[in-house]
Order: sequence, then C-alpha cells, then structure tokens
Amino acid sequence: MADIKPDISVVVPVFDEEGAAPELAREIAQAFAGRSFEIVFVDDRSRDATRAALMALKPSIPQLRVLTHTANSGQSRSIRTGILAARGDVIVTLDGDGQNDPADGPQLVDALMAGPDDLVLVGGERVKRRDSRAKKLASKFGNGVRKSLLKDTANDTGCGLKAFRREAFLRLPYFDHIHRYLPALMMREGYRVEFRPVNHRHRQTGVSKYTNLGRLWASLSDLLGVMWLQSRARLPGAVEEL
Repeated sequence: MADIKPDISVVVPVFDEEGAAPELAREIAQAFAGRSFEIVFVDDRSRDATRAALMALKPSIPQLRVLTHTANSGQSRSIRTGILAARGDVIVTLDGDGQNDPADGPQLVDALMAGPDDLVLVGGERVKRRDSRAKKLASKFGNGVRKSLLKDTANDTGCGLKAFRREAFLRLPYFDHIHRYLPALMMREGYRVEFRPVNHRHRQTGVSKYTNLGRLWASLSDLLGVMWLQSRARLPGAVEEL
C-alpha cells in the first residue's frame, strides 16, 4: 500500500470507540471495494483498546492505516491529521461512532467527481436522525442560526459524512471545530458546495463526547470567528500567468 497512491482517502477520527471502530473499518472496506482507496483512522489518544482493535484488523484490511496522537486534541485536529497524512486527492470523512453509514460514501464521491471543476465538497444531510429529541432540537436550532448568519446553504453541517478535495481543504485557515464550517469556508474561497441525503444510524456502543451546552458555547465563538473570516475575504477572480 505504501507505494500505491489511492484516489480516495477515507479519514475517520476516533476517541474511545473500541466497540464501534472495528466494524466501521470493515464496513468502509466493503463500501469502497473495487475502488482505489485507503482508510485512515486517527486515534485521538483513546483511553480504551481502540488502537489495539484497529491494529488487529490490518492483516485483513490492507488499505487500513492507523495514526495516533500522543495528546488528546479534539475531532477537528484528528481530521486534519488524517488529511495531512492522506495520499488520495479526494477525502471522505465519517464520524467514528458508527452513526454515519459508510455505504453512502461512494455516492458522495461520485457526485463530487461528476460535478463542475469548482465543485469541491459534497456534504451529507442526515434523514430520519437517530438521536434524542433534545439533541435533534438543539441541532435544528443551531443549524438554522448558522445557516442564516453564514449563508452556507447547509441544512446539516454537523453531519460528519462529507466528500471533498484535499487540495481545497488545505487552502482553508485551520481552527478547532473547523469541521462544522467547511461549507462556509469553501464558499469563502469561491468554491461550490452541494449536499445529498444520507442515512443515519443509532449509536450501538460507547457514549457521545459532546453535550448540547458544550456545543452551544463553542458555536457562539466559532460563528463570530467565521463571520469575521467571511468579512475579510477578497477574491481575485481568475488568475492568469503573463
């Protein structure tokens, strides 16, 4: 695998997901079978056996790579670590808890590849969400506020399942929680983004790493920051070499 450059890199951040991660890796491998791909799991210094469970799968899933942080640094940093290490030009991200359905990944990639040159991101929009009522209400409120302020056209930016161009991501300014603002930041660079409905599943193992109050507190400062970035964007139009 080290000498072969895949077309697609599936990046999965995980933290204390020993129950979900192995089956998720197998599902990803099945979903992308027949394509040129790699799977990059980034373990954010888990306290359980997540790393060992993933390493045990490497003989049976040759596309699997496992990276680990020596200090816990959050989901956005884990995603960025995976993207920096990725060899594919197209990135697919999924949450590590198994609620995103890997079977939806290829359709997002196909939509991205079939689009115009300026289409750089196709995001998933979860239908029939399998979350608590409180979580769904908080998410609906947060998505509505964000969409109204940022004009990013996204109904569900919290969906971890996305397909996008690696090069486009690397052009973006990095900050914690960036993964929730990719559509707005891609549009800030003059790119096009689209969305497709995707499946959402019940969490089978482990516990959520976020609370509604924690999300709200982080979102307030993040929104202000992204709004400031949008206000400071100046696009040059087409760039020509003379």
